[in-house]
Amino acid sequence: MEVDQPGLSSKTEERGRPAVVVANRHLAPFIPALAASYRILLPWEGIDQADLEAVRAIIVAGEVRLEPVFLEQFPALELIACATVGYDGVDLHWARARGIKVTHGADANQEDVADHAIGLILASVRQIVEGDAAVRAGIWMAGQKRITGSLASLRLGIVGLGRIGHAIANRALVMRMNVAWWGPNMKKDAGLVRAESLLALAANSDVLVVAARSDDDTRGLISRQVIEALGPTGLLVNVARGSLVDEGALIDALRCGKLGAAALDVFREEPTPASRWQEVPNLIVTPHTGGATHNAVRRMTELLLANLAALHRNEPLITPVA
Repeated sequence: MEVDQPGLSSKTEERGRPAVVVANRHLAPFIPALAASYRILLPWEGIDQADLEAVRAIIVAGEVRLEPVFLEQFPALELIACATVGYDGVDLHWARARGIKVTHGADANQEDVADHAIGLILASVRQIVEGDAAVRAGIWMAGQKRITGSLASLRLGIVGLGRIGHAIANRALVMRMNVAWWGPNMKKDAGLVRAESLLALAANSDVLVVAARSDDDTRGLISRQVIEALGPTGLLVNVARGSLVDEGALIDALRCGKLGAAALDVFREEPTPASRWQEVPNLIVTPHTGGATHNAVRRMTELLLANLAALHRNEPLITPVA
């Protein structure tokens, strides 16, 4: 009579499930949902040769670049599944040349990012952070009540009128702002005034919100010239990608008064060094949390699981990158 070895059946069952690689440590919140159907492989724990040759899908944070030398370890790779909405860290040309599909979180978090953008505008214009610090320091009004700007009639310029840009515009209009936009491509159904150029948009805006897609063509789009066109009373808000803004020019402009204020959720390097921003005036920073909500993560997880299921069933992918 054979005696079952403890854990043998569970190990066999585990090996029988499709293996997927979770490439980035900060994607840990997705692992419990994935583990219900897949065997999770983590590069920093080591992956054996048999698994390297069997993996069909790698899960990535779309903003983090994966070097080809890493991806080429997986000869059966068919899908790079971005858990996030953005996919600017993925070399699409490299993937397409090898017949590897790319998916992303599509419409998972544009509403939350738009909320965050409006929150940054409110925090800056109404000096909410400074007010909090004053109360905590025992400085109530110092003899005179703090007087701030108003959102009503602010001229809001939006750089990039995709899903996030539209969601920001909808909120801004309700809050009585005057909204215009600029992007490289015309949008006939935009319903908003499109500026003749990015410089013209900056020069005619009180607040400039960066919501454009990041790629090689938009790197450094918000240049020193654009920042100075926004001017000494202008506010720059970035909820897109840090690579779109010339950070050195931004810091210089804030320090010398050529730009009024900035509110940033994204940075050229992430995590951004704290020392880089400690002496920069008129600045609000958040740690790339614009789209990081429970609802957004839930929707990203749903799309991620749906794309993986479609791959392993040999069905059309749900949210392929065009």
